[in-house]
Formats: sequence, C-alpha cells, structure tokens
Amino acid sequence: MTVAVAILLFVTAQRIGELIHSRRNTKRLLARGGAETGAGHYPLIVLLHASWLAGLWLLAWDRTPHWGWLAVYGALQALRVWTLASLGSRWTTRIIIVPGEPLVRRGPYRFLSHPNYVVVVGEIAVLPLVFGLSTYALVFSILNALVLWIRIRHENRALAEGSGRA
Repeated sequence: MTVAVAILLFVTAQRIGELIHSRRNTKRLLARGGAETGAGHYPLIVLLHASWLAGLWLLAWDRTPHWGWLAVYGALQALRVWTLASLGSRWTTRIIIVPGEPLVRRGPYRFLSHPNYVVVVGEIAVLPLVFGLSTYALVFSILNALVLWIRIRHENRALAEGSGRA
C-alpha cells in the first residue's frame, strides 16, 4: 500500500465514521425536540464532499505526498477533534436546533463562530495540495465557498431564532 492510499483510506474512514456519528446525534437531537433547518441545500454538501473525495481517489492514489502540506492537514485534524469534542452530542452534519439550548461557547467556539467550517475550508484546499493538485484545490475551494455561503446563512438564522436573538 502506498502512502497516498493510506492517507486516502484514513480520510475515507474518517468521513464514514463522522456520518455514523452525525446520524446518531441527529436522531438524539430530534428526539429532544430539535428541528432541522436548511435541509434543501444538504444534498449539495453531500455531493460536493463525495465528489471531492472520489476525485482525490481517482487523481491522487499513486502520488507522493508533500510532507509539509500533510503536516498542515494534521493540524486541521487536531482542530477538527477539538471542535467535535466541544460540541459533543450536538455535532451533526445537518443544522438541528433544539429550542432553548444555549450556543456552545467552549473550545474553539470561544474564538470563532464556525470553527468546523474553518476546518472544512482548510481540508478542501489542503488535502489536494498534499498531492500537488493545486487546480483541484482551487476548483473545490470555490465550490465549497458557494455551498458554505448558503449553509452559514441558514445556520446563523436558525441559531439566532433558536436562542431568541432573532
């Protein structure tokens, strides 16, 4: 197995694990009276991330990784773990608001409103750079920015309404 394949296997397993974790948390949040918002754009997020990862498998499986960019990707993973741990059972790939619950203000949320999106923006750009795919990184970064523009507007509105700040 090449190093590139090992990296791609790690990222693929991570994404599958996150989807399982997200599905579990989504069910719990809905059972506690939560409601989903912004579901209309969710298929775009799934399509973007699935296409990004599939394309990396197609283009990068046999490439030699750039170790500096891989270290940056590793730092992003540390921020990802901190973000998910800070949200705990409230983390999901969907926008689920449980009325009356306060916004999370611990961990990276003390410094940023949306640290998970900082991680996602970084990953979409950096992992292709690990494999020397700069045009790929640029194209998917632009697509990701468009999807996140929609997503963050929905999420901010839902968070404001859910916390009574609307």
